[in-house]
Amino acid sequence: MPEQANNVDAIVPPATQRALLKRLALPWWTILFPFLAAVAVLVSLYAMGTLGTIGASVVLIGAVLAAVHHAEVVAHRVGEPFGTLVLAIAVTVIEVSLIVSLMLSDAGDASALARDTVFAAIMIIINGIVGLCLMAGGLRHGEQRFTLRGVSAALAVLTAMVVLSLVLPNFVTSAPGPTYAPPQLIFVAIVSLFLYLMFVLVQTVRHREYFLPDEELPADSHAERPSTLTTWASVGLLLVALVGVVLLAKGLSGIVERAVLDAGLPLAIVGVVIAALVLAPESLAAYRAAKRNRLQTSLNLALGSALATIGLTIPSVAIVSLILDLPLALGIGSKSITLLILSMFTITLSLGTGRTTILGGAVHLVIFAAYLFTTIVP
Repeated sequence: MPEQANNVDAIVPPATQRALLKRLALPWWTILFPFLAAVAVLVSLYAMGTLGTIGASVVLIGAVLAAVHHAEVVAHRVGEPFGTLVLAIAVTVIEVSLIVSLMLSDAGDASALARDTVFAAIMIIINGIVGLCLMAGGLRHGEQRFTLRGVSAALAVLTAMVVLSLVLPNFVTSAPGPTYAPPQLIFVAIVSLFLYLMFVLVQTVRHREYFLPDEELPADSHAERPSTLTTWASVGLLLVALVGVVLLAKGLSGIVERAVLDAGLPLAIVGVVIAALVLAPESLAAYRAAKRNRLQTSLNLALGSALATIGLTIPSVAIVSLILDLPLALGIGSKSITLLILSMFTITLSLGTGRTTILGGAVHLVIFAAYLFTTIVP
């Protein structure tokens, strides 16, 4: 072993190794998990009994987090408005791959999985993430402020997309049940994508000042742009991670659904798990920003994630549904509509003055707890 180490050092001197790692500036786990995902797919780890399924699930979670990290690196390098699109597209690929993999399985009512996942993401964001950020920021800094115009614009777009995607299908008559007829589905997919792209244009180009904090940020508050080597390494690792996530999700889909149904739990819990997994990195970033008294950044991350969830996921799932002739139920039930109305009304009041306290955070966390409880105990 010592001789092998000496041979490696002779080929690549230790100083060069340290310099290369420093130039890459990537956490070790973001390099490891994409390759572990590839190995897990090649050996079909998910088919090796209970331990194999658990191992494949851990690798899948790690690969998702690594993919989002590399997407953030690339987004930071290319800057706005392209950076926002890179990150949103990468997250959407992960979310859609998980949804479609489960839709293609034959366990339970998979046609409602896209609806459950999108609705779960909306509830997690506007109640869980926003509530946690308001609570954490309020406990540390008391009253916090943000730019009202940007948040109002995001909530207006979000309200329109939520109603068109998740509520209106219950009341159209061209198709039975809470579903859209193909022409209606195409229309909603187009307008959802259009509204999201219009929001990105306003946020990053036309009215960028609406989404900036009132006070100027210190010069050292922005992370240094990644180097060219780091960016290209992240591009390659992002592709490996995305392929691994898609294939692992396909292998685990049937196992996950059967486990949920065998436990006697509603299949909607699968949507909650998918949404929580995909939103985990952005949730952590929003929480940290709120604790640093950067509530504007927290709200940008949270509301931007909600808009991307509908504006990109719904069109993607609609296209897959139409091409593969898969059933797609989008309309949420009366209980979910009640929680959605309560959530949208409450967040409009909580963020309607440009100032927040811990009270708003507490209210949103209670609504989120009610959503989780009624999902498990419908």
